[in-house]
Amino acid sequence: MAKDTKAKTSVLLLEHLTETIHTIRGERVMLDADLAELYGVETKALLQAVKRNLDRFPEDFMFQLTKHEVAILRSQIVTSRWGGRRYPPYAFSEHGVAMLSSVLRSPKAIAVNIEIVRAFVRIRKIVFSNEELAQKLDELDRRVSKHDTAITEIIEAIRQLMVPPSPKEKRRIGFAPWEDK
Repeated sequence: MAKDTKAKTSVLLLEHLTETIHTIRGERVMLDADLAELYGVETKALLQAVKRNLDRFPEDFMFQLTKHEVAILRSQIVTSRWGGRRYPPYAFSEHGVAMLSSVLRSPKAIAVNIEIVRAFVRIRKIVFSNEELAQKLDELDRRVSKHDTAITEIIEAIRQLMVPPSPKEKRRIGFAPWEDK
């Protein structure tokens, strides 16, 4: 029974994680506030730990959102916090989240980090399967369009065979001596 409860908790956490992963600048990322909530620390503490180790977080691991990106994100996510934030949030890519485990060393941080990486992998598999499906649909479309052309030609040939010959072309059956002259 304990395994069943643990599995359900893991699935629920995985579902929650996939909801907190956003696509910004063409990359799947998680926001600092969401990560802080998952790790059980304040956003300020998380960012402080990151800023102490800035050399571990290059631009492709972490970046700060622009005001325009924040506005777009707010329109997609309906969250309101009293007073709001004074600065745009930071976004962490999959690699940045993995790097957080080396900065935040608590057992909870490690466990949550494992689940976050699993969520990113799950999303990658879903995207890959969708791309694979799109390729198969394109291939099917190409095949069908070739068949459409062949079917159209066959139908046209059948229609030509169905047209009765014109009366002038009709030959009489039997001996016709008057046609020889």
